[in-house]
Amino acid sequence: MLTYIIIFSILSYLIGSFSSAVWFGRWFWNTDVREFGSKNAGATNTFRVLGAKAGLIVFVFDVLKSFAAIQLVRLVPELQQNSELYIQIKILFGACAIIGHIFPVFSQFRGGKGVASMLGFIIAIHPLAAGITFGVFLIVFLISRIVSLSSISAALAFPFIIYFLEKGNSLTLTIFSIIATCLIILTHLKNIKRLLKGEEKPISFSKKS
Repeated sequence: MLTYIIIFSILSYLIGSFSSAVWFGRWFWNTDVREFGSKNAGATNTFRVLGAKAGLIVFVFDVLKSFAAIQLVRLVPELQQNSELYIQIKILFGACAIIGHIFPVFSQFRGGKGVASMLGFIIAIHPLAAGITFGVFLIVFLISRIVSLSSISAALAFPFIIYFLEKGNSLTLTIFSIIATCLIILTHLKNIKRLLKGEEKPISFSKKS
C-alpha cells in the first residue's frame, strides 16, 4: 500500500502542476498571464488579463485537477472506504495537487494561489461543505465584487462549516479545514494588505470576453 501512496502522491503533484492559466494562455492567446495584472497564474488574473471566457476555462480546469487527483485514492489496494485512513489519504493526494498548483514544476514553480483548486479539493472531500463554502464566496462576491475578499471570507467560514456538519466527530476533517484556511490566508497576504489599504480592485464585468 505504501508504494501506491507514494506513487499517487507524486502523480497528484504532477496533475496539480498543470498550470492551466499559463498553458492555455500561451497556447490560445499567446500570452503569459504571469507577466500582466497581478502576475498570478490563476483564474482571477486570467479573467482580468484575457477575459471571462479564458477565466472560466482556467477556473474549471483548476477545480477539476485537484478533484481528479483525489480520485486516485480508489486505486490504492487494501484500503477501507470512508475510514479515517481513507479520508487522510484523500487529503494527502489533494494537498499534493494544491502544492503542485502553487509551485508547478512545469511552469518554473510560479503558480496560482490555489483557491479554485481548493474548491475541487473540498468537493472531493466533503461536497456539502464545499457547496456551503462556495455559497459564502458568492454572497461576499456579489456584495463586494472583490475575489480576494470573497476567497478569504469563504476560507474563514470553512472550519466552522465542517465543525457544524460533522459535529466535531472527525478530527481529520477538523484539522484539514484549519490547515486549508491557513493556506488560503497565507497565499493572500498581499491581498490582505491591499484590502486594509483600500487598494484591492473589484472585478469589472466589462472586460473583453
